[in-house]
Amino acid sequence: MKLLHLALIAGLAAPTFSNVATAAETYTIDPAHVWVSFKINHAGWASAHGTFKSVSGTIEFDKDDVTTSSVSAEIDPNSVETNLEQRNSDLKSPDFLNTGEFPSITFESTAIEKTGDKTGKMTGNLTMIGVTVPITLDVTWSGLEAAFPWAPDVQRTGFTATGVISPAAFNMTKVAEFGLGPDILVTIDVEAEKK
Repeated sequence: MKLLHLALIAGLAAPTFSNVATAAETYTIDPAHVWVSFKINHAGWASAHGTFKSVSGTIEFDKDDVTTSSVSAEIDPNSVETNLEQRNSDLKSPDFLNTGEFPSITFESTAIEKTGDKTGKMTGNLTMIGVTVPITLDVTWSGLEAAFPWAPDVQRTGFTATGVISPAAFNMTKVAEFGLGPDILVTIDVEAEKK
């Protein structure tokens, strides 16, 4: 009878313990505090730089088990900025980003591996110009979860991610023809707000 009593207590307690376990929390990328920048070798002289000014997305982040986290993001390729209007226009053309036919660039994470206290590798599918290619990004978490002094009810955190993209993998043959590349180096800095 005593064993049955203990088993009943354990059974009732189990759901309570499982509820205590942490779970991923939802963060929304702050469009005013996200920078997606890229650079590519320009015919051997120097690196040409650019950014995308319109980025949105959601981060499901579990700091205690980052492997259960996930990222979903969308970039408006029409927001590309390279410090020259003609170059911006060229990049939007069918020779490059073809924004008329493909008005969105998306990224969906598929796996996250922890590599250190605040670092990890995130693999995901990048879809651009109608082509989906798996890429891997090195990610560093700021380690900070805090609110702005002027907005104490808004909790936020931050991440930096870096990676390499091959234009050839997306059938952007004009990149090589213009003497660019061969690869694009990408850096992402993002602040996200907890929902």
